[in-house]
Order: sequence, then structure tokens, then C-alpha cells
Amino acid sequence: MMTASRPTTSRQRLILIGILFFHSVNTYMDRACIASAVDVMKRDLSLTAEIMGLVLGIFAVGYALFQVPSGWFADRLGPRKALTIVVAFWSLFTALTGLARNAFQLLVLRFLFGIGEAGAFPGAAAAFFRWLPVNERGLAHGISFSGSRLGAAFSLFLMPWLIYQIGWRWTFALNGLVGLIWAVVWLVWFRDNPEDNSRVSQAELDYIRQGRESDSSGGVRASFAAIFTSVNMSLAMVQYFASNVTFFISLTWLPSYLKNQWPDDPQAVYWSALPLVVAAMANWTAGGMVMRLHDLGFPVGSRRITAMVGFSLAVAGLMLATRTDNLYWFVACFSLATFGVDMTLSPSWAFCNDIGGSHSGAVSGSMNMVGNIGAALSAILFPFFQDAQTGSANAFFALAAGLNVVAIIPWMFMNPQRSSEKKLTAAAMRVRFAAMLTALFLVTGGAVVYQIYRSVRRETPAVQEEVPERADEIFDRQEELEESR
Repeated sequence: MMTASRPTTSRQRLILIGILFFHSVNTYMDRACIASAVDVMKRDLSLTAEIMGLVLGIFAVGYALFQVPSGWFADRLGPRKALTIVVAFWSLFTALTGLARNAFQLLVLRFLFGIGEAGAFPGAAAAFFRWLPVNERGLAHGISFSGSRLGAAFSLFLMPWLIYQIGWRWTFALNGLVGLIWAVVWLVWFRDNPEDNSRVSQAELDYIRQGRESDSSGGVRASFAAIFTSVNMSLAMVQYFASNVTFFISLTWLPSYLKNQWPDDPQAVYWSALPLVVAAMANWTAGGMVMRLHDLGFPVGSRRITAMVGFSLAVAGLMLATRTDNLYWFVACFSLATFGVDMTLSPSWAFCNDIGGSHSGAVSGSMNMVGNIGAALSAILFPFFQDAQTGSANAFFALAAGLNVVAIIPWMFMNPQRSSEKKLTAAAMRVRFAAMLTALFLVTGGAVVYQIYRSVRRETPAVQEEVPERADEIFDRQEELEESR
């Protein structure tokens, strides 16, 4: 299937992608702020290590459990109002974190912050569905997610410097202000339908309309309950779980692992930023690959082939990482692994647009919720698989490689053109929907709560640490960072 030629007059949809790129950067910078401020906050607020562990972990509870509701919110209200509200909401609670005076206030603020950020990426997915032709959605998602990787890498250096310059309270206030400015820009510029934006030319509007009429939209007219309980959705969840297990090591254990595994190299910890930068490159690469394959007439293959190549690279990188004791070779191999798993993001989220249609927010939120289970289990399992004598985590890397092999299998059967499955009665559909949603909430809640428990047990409350003055001291706290897409 060949697509129409791209318009040469206006390119407002490219501005949309750019705005949502900075939106993605902002989400991860807001999350990274508290990880860099842990030691200072403990000292100033007289918090025990156990309480600080709960503060760090409570974000994950709100973020994971509100993925589906926030996606439904974006579909129901429209991405313009939904993203304005959720970004302003979490930015407000980011800023208010700087005013916290005790543990209870911190716990409430961080939980509400997690609820707000749950709507970030499902809301963006809903906007891309409405504004972009199907062949460009993969690249759009890739560019958007590259912002989160670059934001995380940049924050490893920026946030410690800001805290040193203006203090942790004003650092939170500044982060909140950036988000509020973004929300104003979004409200003023964006419209839920490109037809309502006067800057969109007729040529560009015709191109968008024609591109949205795709044969990769078999499930668009189905109900959310039918999509949520479909084979396509289940397969998408399985493969996204696997990718998160690998990637989230970059945001949790990798900095401390490099520092402990190569203690004689004072620069070792700084190499933990490289996989994040490489992951950003992967998102651009995969997005371009998805778009090119679709333009060549492979709508299903554009998602399937890109993801399968990504998981294959991840397997190779992880297995090579288990075969070396050299810091630089390990970082190169692990970077290859993160490059691979991040190649799967663009096709995964574009696939959610394909099968979700007008339910893209809720469908992508469902997939992201399962991904958060993988992220939580990744942080929980890593120390269990780490050898106490050598400090090596080769067993974990081998496990992650195995999961990535398994993740290739779902992509062999994921097909957005698959027609609806056999019809169920309304009552049977409600039962199946309720059972699946309840199971996911229980598993997700259990995983993140246990991760909080592990973070509390991992701390030693006897000694209060001094204020960190260098970035490498703050890296020690990155293992506690609760992140998600």
C-alpha cells in the first residue's frame, strides 16, 4: 500500500511532535529531581531511610495503577484538555514538594504526582492518533520517547548542579514551573482535531485524512473492553513487559553496579548515562524504520520487523555483556541491549494506535501498566541474581536475554489487521474485562508495593548521610529511582 505524497505547505503536525518531545523530556526530569535530592531532604526533614524509601516508591503506585484510567480520561476528554490538566496537576505537586515539611506531606504529594504523570504518554498517544497519518505514528512515538531518555541522561548531571546552586526546594519549584509553562503552550496551540487548527493548510489536512484511512485499523470500531481482552492486546502486553525488564536497569541499578563492579575507576559511574543516550538514538532509528517500511507497503511488517530486530539486538547485547570483565566493553554491550529494547517502543505504541483507534489512550495505558510490572520486577530481581562473591549480575542479564527471546514470539502473531474474534455476549465480555483488569491491578500493585518494601529493607537507618557535593555521590541513589514510559 503506497501512501500519498507529503504536503509541502504547512507542517503543523511536526510542531506537534516537537512539543510532545519536550513533554517527554519534562516528565523524566521531574522524576529524576527527587532521586538527586534524597540525601539533602533526609537531613533537612529529619527523615529515616525507611520513610525516604516509601516516599520514593509511592510514586510508582500512583503511576502504575492509574495508567488505564488516565488513558480513558484522555480518550474521553480529548488530549488537549487531558494533557493540560494532567501536566498542570503533576507540575503543581512537583513544585509543592519543595514546600513539604514532614513525611506525611511528602507521601501525599508524591502519590498525587504519580497519578498525574500516569496520563503523560497515553495522552500523547491519543494526540498522535488524531493528528497523524498511520505511516508517521511510529516515527512520532520514537521522537517522543527519545526525549524521555535524553531527559533522564541530562538530569543525572543537571539536577545535582541545580540542587547545589539553589537548594532542593527551589529546584522542585523550578521543575514545576517548566511543566506549567508547557501546559499553557499546549492549551493555546493544540486542538483535538487538526481541522480546528487554523495553521493547518488544506493540503496537510487532506494528507492527514487520507493517511488515517488505513487497513491497519481492524479494531478501531470495537469497544475498549473487546480490544482490552483481545489476543492482540495480550500479546502486546507480554512483549512490553520484557522490554521494560531490560531497560529499567539503566534507571535503577546500573549506576551503582558500575561503581561497585569497577571500584578502581572513579569515572565508571558516569558511563551509566551512555545507554540512555544510545536509547534515544534507537527511538529515532526505529521510528524511521517503521515509517519507511510502511511507505514501502508493509503496514504490518513495519511494526513487526522493527520490534523483532530490536529484541534480537537486545539478546545479543545482553549475552555479550555476560562475557566480559572490561568496563568499556560491558558498557558498549549493555548499550547495544538498551538500543535494541528501545527499538521496540515505536512499533509497540504505534501498534496500540492501530488496534485502539479512538481508544488509543486507554489501550496504550493498559500496555504501559504491564510494562511497569516488568520495571518493578527488574529492580526487585536484580540484587537476587547478583553474585555475592564477584558482584557480577550475569545471571540477571541472561534472564533478561531469555525474556527478550520470548518477546519475539508475540510479534510473530501480533497483527493490527486481524478481524474481531468470535462475538461474546455483553455479560460474558463484562466478566472477562473485569477479571483481566482486576488481575492486572493486583499484580501491578503487588509488584510496586513489594519494590517499596525492598527499598526500605535495603536502607540502613542508623547513619544520616552528608549533603552530596559531587554528582558521583548522587548517582548512588539512582537505584531507588522509580521510572516508567
